[in-house]
Amino acid sequence: MDAVAAVPALELPARRAAVRPVTTEPVWVRRTLIALALAFFGLFLLLPLLAVFVEALRKGWAVYLAALVEPDALAALKLTLLAAAIAVPLNLVFGVAAAWAIAKFSFRGKALLLTLIDLPFSVSPVVAGLGLVLLFGSSGWFGAWLAAHEVKILFAVPGIVLATVFVTFPFVARELVPLMQAQGREEEEAAVVLGASGWRTFWHVTLPNVKWGLLYGVILTNARAMGEFGAVSVVSGHIRGQTTTLPLHVEILYNEYQFSAAFAVASLLALLALVTLVVKHAIERRGDFAALRRGSFR
Repeated sequence: MDAVAAVPALELPARRAAVRPVTTEPVWVRRTLIALALAFFGLFLLLPLLAVFVEALRKGWAVYLAALVEPDALAALKLTLLAAAIAVPLNLVFGVAAAWAIAKFSFRGKALLLTLIDLPFSVSPVVAGLGLVLLFGSSGWFGAWLAAHEVKILFAVPGIVLATVFVTFPFVARELVPLMQAQGREEEEAAVVLGASGWRTFWHVTLPNVKWGLLYGVILTNARAMGEFGAVSVVSGHIRGQTTTLPLHVEILYNEYQFSAAFAVASLLALLALVTLVVKHAIERRGDFAALRRGSFR
């Protein structure tokens, strides 16, 4: 007979009541903390976001849509998407290679590589932009050579792409390194023993185990690439319609007192961020479900 079935029905509620709660704080403490967290969220996160959409639509849908289809706004959108379309695949390749090397191999300089991956987290984006100016500016280290060969990096698309790549390259690697380290090397070693090559082991063993973390890192990289301001502002030159991304275009419109247009373009960035959050949440749930399924089959 089942042990639970053997317990009299009247004793089960008493036993459930005897189970101690996870937390021992009074109810009013928990409710106060929850209220403070919700108040902080509403005041500093939700309220500014709502204010952007309210100001963007204050003069009606016609003015809102006109600000989004204006030629300079479309050029800024295209440049933002172009920079993200170049930076994300580059960081994807670097992140996978760096994570695979760090998690699966032992070599000198591993700690240094981890530190360098975290460098964009600790260095201000403005400093990164100034570093690119010192390298590729007219008086920089490579400025004379670039000018002699008529290669333009600063105040052009290549400079914007380089700045975007610098500020976004940690995200994929930082998502994959702990995943690969937690999985260990047993499955890869078994595949090699069975005769699989290195590339085949990677494509059929390593990559399927980290695909959800990889997608999560790509989404974060894309979100940061589209919203980057500091480093891009330094290297872009603010040439309207040519080297201005969406964040820079918002700044230009606001400085020109075109508030409705500025908030309209800002709302577009906010919508892109919200879509990113929705996709991120869906991937997290899918990844958790996949992990539960793997655990249930073991």
